[in-house]
Amino acid sequence: MDLGNWLARREPWKQQLEDARDAAAVDYARIIHSASFRRLQGKTQVLNLGDSDFYRTRLTHSIEVAQIAGGIARQLEKDNQTHPALPFIPDITMIQAIGATHDLGHPPFGHGGEVALNYCMRSNGGFEGNGQTLRILARLEKFSKGAGANLTRRTLLGVLKYPAAYSVVVNSDPKKQPRLHTSPTAIKVIDRSASKPPKCFMDSEQNIVNWILAELSTGDRTRFTSITSVEGKHWKTLHKSFDCTIMDVADDIAFGIHDLEDALELELIGEKDFRQLIVEDDCGCFLDVLKAKYSHEFGNDVYEGFVEAMMDEPGRRKRFVNRLVHHFVTHCLIETDDAFEDPLLRYKVSLPKAQRRFLDALTKAVARKVIRSPSVQHLEFKGQGMVVAVFEALVSDPEALLPATVFKVYSADANPMRVICDHVAGMTDMALMKTYERLFSPRRGSVFDML
Repeated sequence: MDLGNWLARREPWKQQLEDARDAAAVDYARIIHSASFRRLQGKTQVLNLGDSDFYRTRLTHSIEVAQIAGGIARQLEKDNQTHPALPFIPDITMIQAIGATHDLGHPPFGHGGEVALNYCMRSNGGFEGNGQTLRILARLEKFSKGAGANLTRRTLLGVLKYPAAYSVVVNSDPKKQPRLHTSPTAIKVIDRSASKPPKCFMDSEQNIVNWILAELSTGDRTRFTSITSVEGKHWKTLHKSFDCTIMDVADDIAFGIHDLEDALELELIGEKDFRQLIVEDDCGCFLDVLKAKYSHEFGNDVYEGFVEAMMDEPGRRKRFVNRLVHHFVTHCLIETDDAFEDPLLRYKVSLPKAQRRFLDALTKAVARKVIRSPSVQHLEFKGQGMVVAVFEALVSDPEALLPATVFKVYSADANPMRVICDHVAGMTDMALMKTYERLFSPRRGSVFDML
C-alpha cells in the first residue's frame, strides 16, 4: 500500500520547510483549532446544558473519545507485535484527530435536533449528523479555498462512518418518510420515528466520497459501500475502515462508562436501577478481573463490591471508572476480513463477546434511565420544535432573516436549502434558543444582538 496516496489532500498544500509536523499532526491541529470543534462546548451530549458544571458536553465527550482511541491504538501496538496489521495501526495523533471529529456534525439538541433537521430537509436531501461531520471537514471549514479543513485522505476515510449516500439507504416506504404526527389536532408535532434519518453521508458529498475511495480497487470499493436491508427500517451499511472501528469502539466506551458516571453522580440512576439493568451475569468478565487483581478489596461477593463502589463517594467511583476504561481498552482485538485487499479495510477492531455484552449493558442502562427518561425527552421535544421553527422562519424570508454573510452563500449555492441547514446545524444550543427567542418571543431580542 502506498501510504503517500492516503496522505494526499484534495487541494494542493505545501508545508513550510521549518514545520516539523507530520501529516497527521497537521490534521489534528486543524481539527482542534476549527470553529466546529469549539462549538461542541455549547452542544448537548446527553443532559441539558446549564443544569450542572459536572457532566459532559459534546466537547468533553469528544476529547475523551480521542484520548481513548489513542489508548486503543497504543494497546494494539503492544499486543500485536507479530500481527500483519501492525504497520497499519494509526499513530496516536492520527487516531486522536479522527476521534476528536466524530461528533462535529451533531446539531443543537443532539439527536432531537438531527431528527428535526431531517424533517426540515425532507425534500432537499435530508440530514444526518455523521454525514454533516464529513461535510464540515471536507467543505465548510475555512482552512482552504474549497476543501474545508483539507484533511488527508486517510483521516477522512476514518471519519466516513457510514459509506453510503442518503438516497441509497433511505427507506422508500411512505411510513418511513419524514412527516408530521397524525395524532395531535391542535399543534403540529414531528413524527419522530418516521423522521429519524438513515445512517449515511449526504448526497451533496458524493464527489468527496469518490475522492476518498479513489485509492481502493473496484472490488474493495464495491464491497466497502455495500448495504443490507433491515425489515421496517432504513437500509444500513456493512463496513467501516480500520481507523473508523477504533474510533467507534472508543465512542462506545466513552458513552457507556462516562455518561453512566454522570448519571450516577447526578443520581439519575440509583442502586436499584443499577442492579436491575447491569446484572451480575453481564459483568462476568470484569468481575473476574477484579477478583484476580484486587481480591483484597472484596469479600466473597465481587459483584456486591462492584455495585457498592459505583454507588460510593465520587473518588472511589472514579477509580472504578478508570478500571472499567482500562478493562475495555486492554481487551480490544484486531479482526481480519480477507475479502478486502487494502489493509485499511481488511482489518477492524472489536471487543470480545464478553466485553461487548458488558459494555452494551452499560450503554443500555444510560439509554433507558437517562436518554429515554421523560425529563430528558421533554427537553429534546422542545428543542426539536425550536429547530423546526427557526429553520422555517429563515426559509420564509432568507434575505431579511439570514445573517448577511450566510445569505451571500445562500444566493450563490445550487442547493440554497442546504445552506440554511448548515447554518442551523452549526448553532450551539444557546445560539439556537436565542435565535428562537429573538424571532418568536415578544419581550426578547435587540437590534444590538449579534447574529
